[in-house]
Amino acid sequence: MTRVLVVGSINMDLVVATATFPRLGETLFGQGFATHAGGKGANQAVAAARLGAKVTMLGRVGDDAFGRELMAGLSADGVDTRWVGVTAGVSTGIAAITLCNADNAIIVVPGANALLSPDDLDVAEAAFAEADVVLAQLEVPLATVEHAATLAVRHGKPFVLNPAPAMRLPDSLLARSTLITPNEYELAMALGEPDAHWQGLLAALPGRVAMTKGGEGAYYSDGAGAVLHQAGFPVQPVDTTGAGDTFNGALVAFWDLGLAEAVRRGCAAGALSVTKPGAQGGMPTLAELNAFLGSRP
Repeated sequence: MTRVLVVGSINMDLVVATATFPRLGETLFGQGFATHAGGKGANQAVAAARLGAKVTMLGRVGDDAFGRELMAGLSADGVDTRWVGVTAGVSTGIAAITLCNADNAIIVVPGANALLSPDDLDVAEAAFAEADVVLAQLEVPLATVEHAATLAVRHGKPFVLNPAPAMRLPDSLLARSTLITPNEYELAMALGEPDAHWQGLLAALPGRVAMTKGGEGAYYSDGAGAVLHQAGFPVQPVDTTGAGDTFNGALVAFWDLGLAEAVRRGCAAGALSVTKPGAQGGMPTLAELNAFLGSRP
């Protein structure tokens, strides 16, 4: 059982469906409303836990109803929340999402996520020492992510960074990252090479990039710089939300099997996740993933 430490965001997604987007000053009747547990950190923690990893979450929520609900949900999926801080006087992070046909408009309020600090990580340093692999994203302060990488290196642990939302990565953070897991756009942004071809960027970081590419699966480079391809798994998609987070959670859950097999299982888990609605709602269990892979040649 791989021991995974996830350092990242915990959000509540507030989703409104409507026939048309409102104009400035206009009030409309919506067609539906739902709340979904979210945040890239929490999503990836749940994905790894459902696939059999022993997962610890390091993050922050507000002292409010959303925070309590999200903490309970993480615990129900077997995620250890002892290092999730509760911040008084600040809301839990939310994403307000308006869905209209195939389009959406999203406002993210980081809330307590923005207060996750390097000091919080120092208090939880024992979690780094106990982990087999550390996973982070970019929905908490960059200085905190950089410190997470420093602590992972200090304790000799691999540091996997999902560089989303897309931004240029500091050279120091990139140097401390054992593996980065961007999509094509995020890879170009992370390396500050918007006009470069993705194959060249993979080859430039041999063995240190696994790039997701939707239904095509994933591309990654070996230690010699050769670009390898893991084909996607054809499915009938229902909701693609959370597929990338599922890939990342699976990748670290199966980290001990080596990069090629971890990527293969990550692609399979990501494909399986889009056959059900919701980010965390579609994330498969280990039994479901094994059955899915067993039905494929």
